[in-house]
Amino acid sequence: MTEYRIEHDTMGEVKVPVNALWRAQTQRAVENFPISGRGLEAAQIRAMGLLKAACAQVNKDRGLLPAEQADAIIAAAKEIADGKHNAEFPIDVFQTGSGTSSNMNTNEVIASIAKANGVEVHPNDHVNMGQSSNDTFPTATHVAATEAAIKDLIPGLKVLHASLEKKAQEWKEVVKSGRTHLMDAVPVTLGQEFGGYARQIAAGIERIEACLPRLGELPIGGTAVGTGLNTPADFGAKVTAELVKLTGVEELKECVNHFEAQANRDGLVEFSGAMRTVAVSLNKIANDIRWMGSGPLTGLAEIHLPDLQPGSSIMPGKVNPVLCETATQVAAQVIGNDAAVAFAGSQGHFELNVFIPVMARNVLESATLLANTARVFAEKLVDGIEPNVERMKTLAESSPSIVTPLNSAIGYENAAKVAKTALKEGKTIRQTVIDMGFVDGEKLTEEELDKRLDVLAMANTDRD
Repeated sequence: MTEYRIEHDTMGEVKVPVNALWRAQTQRAVENFPISGRGLEAAQIRAMGLLKAACAQVNKDRGLLPAEQADAIIAAAKEIADGKHNAEFPIDVFQTGSGTSSNMNTNEVIASIAKANGVEVHPNDHVNMGQSSNDTFPTATHVAATEAAIKDLIPGLKVLHASLEKKAQEWKEVVKSGRTHLMDAVPVTLGQEFGGYARQIAAGIERIEACLPRLGELPIGGTAVGTGLNTPADFGAKVTAELVKLTGVEELKECVNHFEAQANRDGLVEFSGAMRTVAVSLNKIANDIRWMGSGPLTGLAEIHLPDLQPGSSIMPGKVNPVLCETATQVAAQVIGNDAAVAFAGSQGHFELNVFIPVMARNVLESATLLANTARVFAEKLVDGIEPNVERMKTLAESSPSIVTPLNSAIGYENAAKVAKTALKEGKTIRQTVIDMGFVDGEKLTEEELDKRLDVLAMANTDRD
């Protein structure tokens, strides 16, 4: 049976598990929000710890907080940032929309760690000095999101980009049938397709990097409504400078306008939208690769995907494109997360947006999912793809669409007749052109016909 101790806050006494580092306000929130069973993301907890350490350092430097208490807060906050106390953050992510409960959770845990180390500090008077939940929780969210973008997501996407670009160069002259509307089209090279994929990911990286100036704006120093009541005028700038030291993230800076920065979370919405675009790109790439690898006998079978695990509990020998399916599921989740972020971002009523916890959860989850998927997709799938060169060339040469370069020699309508006849009679385009009498030695010679039907030349490899 769980043992309890009695803690109190301004509303009275509360029973708290005897060994918990949290106190009364955290316990009330635990009891009030038994919603999803899912707490804050670890990155958010880390950012809260870093923020409390930075605030304590600034308050110490200004002589507002005695050195002994400040140092105890900083030490405890850094333990939190290092992930040593994640289990002490039990509050559900679906809580008060300002994150007040989680801010107080952080304050209480820090106070308890400090007390265990022999220093009495008050969660509000000392740990929360010069702060409000309304500026701390969104600040921590932006710190966590900016760190995630710079240290995890962008590097992960660069791994995928490099893998795709390598294949684009490797397969520059591997010709295959193009497809539009999922129907045969004029030839391309496998390298051109993978070069397109590489550019999609490169553009995704550019979009995320373009978000960083707004994502890195921090509202700390605005306190309750952006006016900075109860805190020095330069508190936000000094805390931000400390956070840059602690994280090494130069993109963090005090917000341009504290009223905008507390009433709105547009920077998160923008970042989420950029990640949604990456997810859309990833979904397209994964689907193309999955279809090209379909088979082995009744699909396209243009490429062979690495065999990663048995694919069926009933069909022996079956192997499935599991990482393509993983990537497309991740894309679905990220797109869904973005829908929630967009709606939540629209709920900035007057001086405060009160949908911050769900925005933080979705943005940080999306960044983690995309970063991890990009790395695994590159290293376990793309790097190991093997092209079926002869099959791709055969399919390209048998496509009715290769009649297209003959338009200028025999006319569009005649070319269409050739395509339909070849398909109906099961002949090659070349043989059909000859049989239908279009090789007359004047407008079209056999040599010119062969030149026009060169599928690699059709792919116009100069445009790679």
